[in-house]
Amino acid sequence: MHKAPRSAIPGFYRMSLADRQAIAREWAGLSEDDLQSLNDSGLSLAQADLMIENVIGRYSLPLALATNFRINDRDYLVPMVVEEASVVAACSAAAKLFRQGGGFAASADEPVMIGQIQLLDLADMECAIEAILARKAEIVARANEGAGSIVARGGGALDLEVRPLRNTTVGDMLILHLHFDVRDAMGANLVNSALERIAPYIESISGGRVNLRILSNLSDRRLARASGTIPRNALAMNDAPGTKAVHWICEAAAFAEADPYRAATHNKGIMNGIDALMLATGNDWRAVEAGAHAYASRGGRYSSLTTWSIDDSGNLRGEIELPLAVGIVGGATRTHRGAQTSLKILGVRSAQELAQVAAAVGLAQNLAAIRALATDGIQKGHMRLHARQLALAAGAAEEKAHAVAAQMVEEGNIGLARARDIVRAQRER
Repeated sequence: MHKAPRSAIPGFYRMSLADRQAIAREWAGLSEDDLQSLNDSGLSLAQADLMIENVIGRYSLPLALATNFRINDRDYLVPMVVEEASVVAACSAAAKLFRQGGGFAASADEPVMIGQIQLLDLADMECAIEAILARKAEIVARANEGAGSIVARGGGALDLEVRPLRNTTVGDMLILHLHFDVRDAMGANLVNSALERIAPYIESISGGRVNLRILSNLSDRRLARASGTIPRNALAMNDAPGTKAVHWICEAAAFAEADPYRAATHNKGIMNGIDALMLATGNDWRAVEAGAHAYASRGGRYSSLTTWSIDDSGNLRGEIELPLAVGIVGGATRTHRGAQTSLKILGVRSAQELAQVAAAVGLAQNLAAIRALATDGIQKGHMRLHARQLALAAGAAEEKAHAVAAQMVEEGNIGLARARDIVRAQRER
């Protein structure tokens, strides 16, 4: 399969939609069916009716490609599904800055998920713990009895931990953590099924009563990381030298590390990029969100998922670490043609590789946001790109929306009222 050598594609955003699709087709060797999945949202009404309940239609969002990504010395075009203007452009621009420093270095842990069993009504907590740990190997083996296919691929249940929770509002309880390697799946169904298999045995050896048996979305044994360096000169803007921009960005990052009110918005910006990639690839973005925000609170106070610093050469250094329970098989990735095409464009070969890309996307999105905030302000670029949405909302025909947006930008007056005035004037002419 032929692939373009570089994801740095000058002027990609200025190309026609047909030309951008042609580049994606050559990059990933897309078939006619793949291209059709991009044009019709990749989901028939009949498929939608099988996916969830009470279906009455489909709801579409734009699918775009973020450019310039180089991760672990490999180039990627990153599919993103998002409704917010400026997210994809900002992510691509930030990736270009990281590219000037050599791109991203990324890693991901083995895909181990945690399944929890809640055990109550124990006559003797310590005796129950002793009985369970003495039979740990048998419990793990029982968890794997119905997981033949995943075990054959090198996954399955690995270990068991116990966590006593004392003096809760319903009394003492014992929590069991089953560690389960889910390979290239997100893993919820695999883990939940394993928990169901071992729950009766846990009750019999402990003398307690099992209540909840459920996967945890705080997948802190499945972390992904990305880092990169941006040369200070690449951050120079207008009259501000790069050294000042580096300092301002680190000040903004310190604010997010110290203050949960700022950290919430800071991390939301990170998830703008990660969620968009999750949606494009058919992954459970809600699970990823839950894990990320829980991990951001691991120290007892909500804080930033990224750290920014100045290296010995005065360049900007960024790092991110967060749980990323993602998959490239099962779920919507199996039934949604658009998700399959996105994965084909991305070209990842494992769930771990997808997690690495997602971490890099989150770091890039974070840089774009805090750089804008610390220099020109977030609204300048965002509103310029948002102008097209305002033009459409004001009733502009699709072929005239660009002209309406351009006029508002030129006037420095970007708003729905002004867009309506321009559209009204066009119609009168």
